[in-house]
Amino acid sequence: MTLDIITPDRKVFSGEATAVTFPGSQGQFQVLNNHAPMVSTLDRGLIVVQSPSGQQTFTVDGGVIEVLQNKVLVLAEAVVA
Repeated sequence: MTLDIITPDRKVFSGEATAVTFPGSQGQFQVLNNHAPMVSTLDRGLIVVQSPSGQQTFTVDGGVIEVLQNKVLVLAEAVVA
């Protein structure tokens, strides 16, 4: 699946991912390939990206995630890599 993590001032990550873990407002959740469509809010916490090249972690201050047809879009308030 493709993942884009965007803040108001820059694109933090854009690429392929096999699994992504998010700090949801109602608790932590994971998105895998072929996940059902969804929209969710994010709390402050870690986004953990698993990709063919390894694992990356980003700290977000909150935001919104949209999952649709193997495309994941994260609109984050602020991100620290």
